[in-house]
Amino acid sequence: MQNETAAPRIPVAAPLLDGREREYVLECLDSTWISSAGRFIGEFETRFADFCGVKHAIATNNGTTALHLALVALGVGPGDEVIIPTLTYIATANAVTYCGATPVLADCDPRTLNLDVEAVAARITSRTKVIIPVHLYGHPVDMAPLRALADMHGLLILEDAAEAAGAQYRGQMAGALGTCATFSFFGNKIITTGEGGMVTTNDDELAARLRLYRGQGMDPNRRYWFEVVGYNYRMTNVAAAIGLGQLERIHHHLERRREVAAAYNAGLAPLGNRLVLPVEEPWAKHVYWMYTVLLGEEVEVSRDEVMARLDRAGVETRPVFYPMHILPPYQPLAGDGFPNAERCAARGINLPTHALLSDGDIQRVCAALAEAVSG
Repeated sequence: MQNETAAPRIPVAAPLLDGREREYVLECLDSTWISSAGRFIGEFETRFADFCGVKHAIATNNGTTALHLALVALGVGPGDEVIIPTLTYIATANAVTYCGATPVLADCDPRTLNLDVEAVAARITSRTKVIIPVHLYGHPVDMAPLRALADMHGLLILEDAAEAAGAQYRGQMAGALGTCATFSFFGNKIITTGEGGMVTTNDDELAARLRLYRGQGMDPNRRYWFEVVGYNYRMTNVAAAIGLGQLERIHHHLERRREVAAAYNAGLAPLGNRLVLPVEEPWAKHVYWMYTVLLGEEVEVSRDEVMARLDRAGVETRPVFYPMHILPPYQPLAGDGFPNAERCAARGINLPTHALLSDGDIQRVCAALAEAVSG
């Protein structure tokens, strides 16, 4: 049990709810519009589409259903292959599996931890239908060569931007870089609805299919007439109310993340080669959903022991995702190995990254990490 005089524990993530979220939720309660109809759903979708610079945004009840919905609307099914990074959250692989399709794993770029385009090129077959680049931890994938590759082979691109709301690639927003894109608004994301997701696209026909499948497949012009086997993936008005309050302050949320990252960069620089700090490529704007460090080669302490030492110092952390090919459901896809992903996963740590961190909190994390990697 923590001593009463000890410094407060620093959580790895925490939501900032300092806008009109409470006001909007109370409006839902007072009006009784608390389910999947109400003004906030449409307003949140419209504002988010504007933010991403796309024509359409379709709200869902979480980020995983957004991925599944997008794949269904793209026509992915049994016999298809979908190339994904092995270094990702499991929802990326699971959504492909839900469709009866096969996830095909590719290694990562060791600098950004994102999907390696050359690895993707080596895995394209006649069955490949979609590529899913994941903007891991908030840094965008290098999309130009990936789009050229997709165009060459007639493939669709589904951005998994769950962790990258506000990220930019060569001045263009994540969410507008492929055929469509998906986002997550889980409680630890840059903006949150508690649980929630979004699909964005510029394709009018695709947007119509997304809305059709999201609402159980009901014909929008004929109530209770169902054209297809759909899903109940709708967002509630209450969740959208929180999302709209968050979105109204998105630039503040993004600015705070970059301030936190800058403070970490300064505080951890003296550790030199003991840590590899996150990069921001010249063509990218990183939103630092998580500030991710890799232990340098000279650090002999294991990643898990470093995290345990930080935990004892009152600092919560989380490991970089386990690669898909080492998880039981996807071990049969391991193939000939993925050395970059395995190394990054084994030596990667996500530090506390959220808008509520104070300068003192960041100094504590840096000091604790310096001590943890020193012996």
